[in-house]
Amino acid sequence: MTPRPESSGSRPKGTAGEKIPEQPTAAQKKSAAKKTTVPKQAAAKKATAPAKKAAVKKTPAAQSPAAKATAKKAAPAKTTAKKAVAKKAAPEKATAKKTTAEKVAATKATAEKATAKKTAAKKATAKKTTAKKATATKATATKAVAKKATTKKAVTKKATTAKAAAAKTTATKTTAARTTAAKPPAKKAPTKKATAKKATAGAATAGKATTAAAQTVPPEMEIAVSPAVGAADRGRLLNGTHHNPHSVLGAHPVPGGIAFRAFRPYALSVTVVAGEVRAELQDDGEGFFSGLLPLREVPEYRLLVEYEGTVLDTEDAYRFLPTLGDLDLHLIGEGRHEELWTALGAHPMTHQGVTGTRFSVWAPNALGVRVAGTFNFWDGTGHVMRSLGSSGVWELFLPDIGEGELYKFEITRPDGSKTMRADPVARRTEVPPATSSVITSSRYEWGDAEWLDRRAQAPAHEAPFSVYEVHLPSWRPGLTYRQLAEQLPRYVKDLGFTHVELMPVAEHPFGGSWGYQVTGFYAPTARLGTPDDFRYLIDSLHQAGIGVLMDWVPAHFPRDDWALAEFDGRPLYEHADPLRAAHPDWGTLEFDYGRNEVRNFLVANALYWCEEFHIDGLRVDAVASMLYLDYSREPGQWTPNEHGGRENLDAVAFLQEMNATVYRRVPGVVTIAEESTAWDGVTRATHHKGPSGFGGLGFGLKWNMGWMHDSLQYMSHEPVYRKYHHHEMTFSMVYAYSENYVLPISHDEVVHGKGSLVSKMPGDWWQQRANHRAYLGFMWAHPGKQLLFMGQEFAQGAEWSEAHGPDWWLLDPGYGAEPEHRGVRDLVRDLNTVYRATPALWRLDTDPAGFEWVVGDAAEDNVLAFLRLDPEGNPLLSVSNFAPVVRQDYRLGVPEDVPAWHEAVNTDAAVYGGSDVTNPDPVKPEAQPWHGRPASIRLTLPPLSTVWLRPA
Repeated sequence: MTPRPESSGSRPKGTAGEKIPEQPTAAQKKSAAKKTTVPKQAAAKKATAPAKKAAVKKTPAAQSPAAKATAKKAAPAKTTAKKAVAKKAAPEKATAKKTTAEKVAATKATAEKATAKKTAAKKATAKKTTAKKATATKATATKAVAKKATTKKAVTKKATTAKAAAAKTTATKTTAARTTAAKPPAKKAPTKKATAKKATAGAATAGKATTAAAQTVPPEMEIAVSPAVGAADRGRLLNGTHHNPHSVLGAHPVPGGIAFRAFRPYALSVTVVAGEVRAELQDDGEGFFSGLLPLREVPEYRLLVEYEGTVLDTEDAYRFLPTLGDLDLHLIGEGRHEELWTALGAHPMTHQGVTGTRFSVWAPNALGVRVAGTFNFWDGTGHVMRSLGSSGVWELFLPDIGEGELYKFEITRPDGSKTMRADPVARRTEVPPATSSVITSSRYEWGDAEWLDRRAQAPAHEAPFSVYEVHLPSWRPGLTYRQLAEQLPRYVKDLGFTHVELMPVAEHPFGGSWGYQVTGFYAPTARLGTPDDFRYLIDSLHQAGIGVLMDWVPAHFPRDDWALAEFDGRPLYEHADPLRAAHPDWGTLEFDYGRNEVRNFLVANALYWCEEFHIDGLRVDAVASMLYLDYSREPGQWTPNEHGGRENLDAVAFLQEMNATVYRRVPGVVTIAEESTAWDGVTRATHHKGPSGFGGLGFGLKWNMGWMHDSLQYMSHEPVYRKYHHHEMTFSMVYAYSENYVLPISHDEVVHGKGSLVSKMPGDWWQQRANHRAYLGFMWAHPGKQLLFMGQEFAQGAEWSEAHGPDWWLLDPGYGAEPEHRGVRDLVRDLNTVYRATPALWRLDTDPAGFEWVVGDAAEDNVLAFLRLDPEGNPLLSVSNFAPVVRQDYRLGVPEDVPAWHEAVNTDAAVYGGSDVTNPDPVKPEAQPWHGRPASIRLTLPPLSTVWLRPA
């Protein structure tokens, strides 16, 4: 490509609405003869037609001189270049009454000032004015010229001075439209950056073109326009604050062809390869490269980027359309994108026929976002993301980038400072303490279809539900997800638990938090393997018939400066009010539940675990801290809600939405609230309002923290004092049916100096184990579901530590006390076995018809007895003796329609390590009324024990 020479023909005479150029100076003529850069006025009027061709029709100064005059228009422009001066043109062919000397002077001044500073709005106005008001005039003028009519005919009453000024700012597209009678118009209008000042001969060169273009460009498109990136865009790209780099970089139609612009820091050269075209772009400095190719349309092309010692053959990241549509952005803004993980984050994909990775992140306060990673040596300078309108979402598709690459987002804060942040929606992370996000996609093929079909057959509160709580990193320290999949399902199935509950597996930086200070809400912790490895573990549990619950922490997040805290330079995920944001107990930040996008982030996260990992239930941590504005806060440290109350209305709405959405989309799952207050309606439906005026929170189950606290308090007393605390074991039945409860002996009760479950019991080692067994028997018979933390199933004496996990050595046959610990574990297995086989223990857990006291006031004896019933009335009798003495012939009232009872479980049996005081034979009722019943039986109650009896 070469610059076009200055026209040697005569300049056309002015027509209505056009300016008349001034006479070139001698210096300008000399410059033109040498083919050097012409001044602004001459450059704006360059033409290539030789003497035989028609002269170029002159254009307004604000336009590039792409349009030529046709042969038909050459007739009135036969004078030489020397004659084409303003003073001569005006009397010979000027428009009647309008083209005065003053107008010529004004026109000249306007032409010199028509630079890129003219705004798009002015151009638009000019186009509109020209199109609507000057159409008839232009058409008439064109026909008049073609027929050699007088110029006076081409002038109408509409050709005013104002219209002439508007015509000067009309784009090339408009100018071309006025010559359609002779030639097709130029294809594209010049951009606002293509000013006369930039239209130098040197700028018209597209670089070192090695092959002729496959598509030729018509002469009217061959103009001198600089394709280089403008100073303002250049500065924003270098600073990482450009909102729309795709509008500058890549390939763009401009007058004269297609402008190619690339931003490749540290590159030695950049070459465009488009079919047979191979053109090296001009190095504009600071990593910018540009060139102009004489093509009609943007071609399919690649870039050859030369670095020191290597050449990279790649697609241009800035030639692609956005990967997110308007619907995605609308749903994100509304807080209703229920599959948010498919829209945000890093996703390997094929886009416009090219494989690569789509990066997207929500950062509405950012001045700019760039993506950095191993693929660009952690320098994001050349990978500027674009802002997708008012959504606050930034997006960039990077071709040839795939799985396994590490990345972060480099965010420019509102104050201009920069921060490197992990992806909030990253689906895989580095192994802590490293903090980068990892590009990933799942190829796992599930084998649990039968389980998923079966789990929805009955609601959790009407089915057997005994849970083994596990901290995966310490259950068997050192095992990966796949290794755990070989051991954990077998162990849990052998003990008869229906579910496991996994303490938080979402990524967290500090292992000592046990997972309750989450930074990677969408990523299973990388400590134990990949996300697909975690899927394999869940699949294995399902195939073993075991449901999987997961602790989920939407209450707060840590302040790590690479995670969510002030993510884009201002409070974003946390509340803007510092009093609302700071969690007083844990030094963390609370989510802003009132913000649509934040609420969406959390609701979608709940769905993500249930849908992508087939989680069967979510145990929601720290619900009480979410519900109350004054939680752990003193007066003056909190602000009342709009009604003057202490309830966090935003959190209430969030929990209701989360529960309703999860139950709607994922049949068979259950949500469980760890809520320690008397909040009304935790497990009530969201559309049923209670006495407080609120609808229910919509949870399926709630941890019964009151039962746990009261019962452990009772068991910690010496038996001789227990009669004074008898109510602590009976009070739970006052409110047992106010919610759907789980009875939890969780990790919280066996750490931080609280001791293990067995160590809470009074007495010597034998009595401690006996109390432990009796308590488990009472717990499994009490209305509600059961949860037991790992290590407590075999009476571990030491409290739990995440550093070394359960004391498995206690079950080593070589250990002297092994039978005592193994006996407790055997008891847990038998409790689960009988429990699952006895509907009376679980069918009516939430219905008062499923429970009847036999004796609840025998405080002097430390005895508690009650019946559990199924819907058909089939009973199970549970009797607990929390005194260290044997009670012979202890009479209890029973239903008269049961002919005999036999022991189903006796926690004092020798096989469990007890004293083996049992009732081996069936016990027949006597016709002696007792405890308000028409019949009664006499039992031998073992010391510190619980006995279950079923109809024989």
